[in-house]
Amino acid sequence: MPSINEDLGAYSDLFMLLAAMAYAVAFIAFAWDLAKSSRTIREIESSVLAAEAELLAYAGASPHAAGGSVPASTAGHRAHADSGPGIGSPLVNESMDYGPGSGKRSAARIAVSLTWLAAAVHAVAVVTRGIAAARVPWGNMYEFLSTGALVVAVVFLLVLLRKDLRFMGTFVIGLVTLMLCAATMGFPTPVAHLVPALQSPWLVIHVSIAVLASALFTITFAMSALQLVQHERQARLAAGKPDKLAFLRLVPSAGALENFAYRINAVAFVMWTFTVMAGAVWAEAAWGRYWGWDTKEVWSFVIWVVYAGYLHARATRGWTGTRSAWLSIIGYLCIVFNFTVVNIYFNGLHSYAGV
Repeated sequence: MPSINEDLGAYSDLFMLLAAMAYAVAFIAFAWDLAKSSRTIREIESSVLAAEAELLAYAGASPHAAGGSVPASTAGHRAHADSGPGIGSPLVNESMDYGPGSGKRSAARIAVSLTWLAAAVHAVAVVTRGIAAARVPWGNMYEFLSTGALVVAVVFLLVLLRKDLRFMGTFVIGLVTLMLCAATMGFPTPVAHLVPALQSPWLVIHVSIAVLASALFTITFAMSALQLVQHERQARLAAGKPDKLAFLRLVPSAGALENFAYRINAVAFVMWTFTVMAGAVWAEAAWGRYWGWDTKEVWSFVIWVVYAGYLHARATRGWTGTRSAWLSIIGYLCIVFNFTVVNIYFNGLHSYAGV
């Protein structure tokens, strides 16, 4: 059995800490982008309202209002009012493409750059952890959580190359930062060899797919939570109430968020199905039975049932809107319960969390 490189493991822990700090700064930059955008949007809307008020005042006072010409300055204000974003209207369409009214958003660009830097350092931490242990780095809760956080960040960054999801940066990178903090402070585990039950090629197959599926579910959880906030905002605007969350104009409509989350959940559900099946095959090879009603197995199946119900209810029963979002959130809460409470407090064949 290869020896443990404790010095390299210490460097891995250092890189993990640096990655967490970089993610935290990126989170602050994303939050600043939303705050700054909110102020910019209100300034744009104020200028539009001022231009419209001037047009109305001129139309009421000008003797040429019935058919005369309009001065060039007033025409310019009218063009600005017509071309600018409407009050409360979104700055992004259903395909998540932004118009010119969204501004340059320098804070968001800085946040994305910091996220790339953090992900690079994070990847070095995960790789060095694996090299130090001479195995794949997901043999306990610390490694699973830190690797899962990396996958969430990388998936988010890759999607950014095709779609402008910077509006989700505060929520996704906030979750990544929280996951790393939980791994480093809640489940610190020294580099060590795998327990005998995990010394199998199925570890790579079963756990890697589980990590990717959990990462996708994490992203859809953020989108579903954001969908609920956007839905509430849209309802307030429809009722004629003031827009207290102007930065959400940078966020697509609740319907667009729901559709996007549904597509990602469908892919993640297929992965989770494979995870459960691969786990059953591994259980038969390790313990001589495919299914034994172990607590971990039961909750993995519960997660599968919740997301299956989510997909079925939305596709065939018309469960859209907030009901769909809540089902997605409940599914993710089951994942969190399975990973934390079940691993820590329930004894069973899967009790090798490293804590």
